[in-house]
Amino acid sequence: MRIIRGRLQRRLIHVPPGLPVRPTTDLAKESLFNILENDLDFEGLNALDLFSGTGSISYELVSRGCRSVTAIDENSKCIQFISDTAKKFEMPNLRAIRADVFRFLSSLSAPLGLIFADPPYEMEPERFHEIVRLVFERSLLEQEGVLVIEHPKNVDFMGHPYLFDVRKYGKVHFSFFGLQVENDEGV
Repeated sequence: MRIIRGRLQRRLIHVPPGLPVRPTTDLAKESLFNILENDLDFEGLNALDLFSGTGSISYELVSRGCRSVTAIDENSKCIQFISDTAKKFEMPNLRAIRADVFRFLSSLSAPLGLIFADPPYEMEPERFHEIVRLVFERSLLEQEGVLVIEHPKNVDFMGHPYLFDVRKYGKVHFSFFGLQVENDEGV
């Protein structure tokens, strides 16, 4: 796994065996960030990485200049790995928290510029929709902010009023949501 761009570009992250993760492929991650660069200015952005696993997305966000990145995962080994990597690569603005994502979202109150969620693909489709519901009901996005959900093909957000884009890269699907959507019918 590598960091694609920014101040930590080309740094390799060696993930220890045994972490219960399914990291986003470098190809999908690069495509994701190419899309996000058109919608967001990473400099000074506050971001949230849900179901963060190895922290791959978090490291990329820090490397590209985000002011703060919070990585949330329920697995203590994942959180320890992210914390250790943040220290190793001198990322003081990356905070790793062991928590249930749904409880964390229910307690969060400050809006963010970017929320990325990569839930386990075996999670019930309704739970993917619950993430989107919580983000918009609790007003957790800034006006120009973006929510990205990585999901399998059996999860469908078509018709959601805040959905503005869907991209597919093999088995990886990214759905993009934002308050700035003017189309009442979504994508």
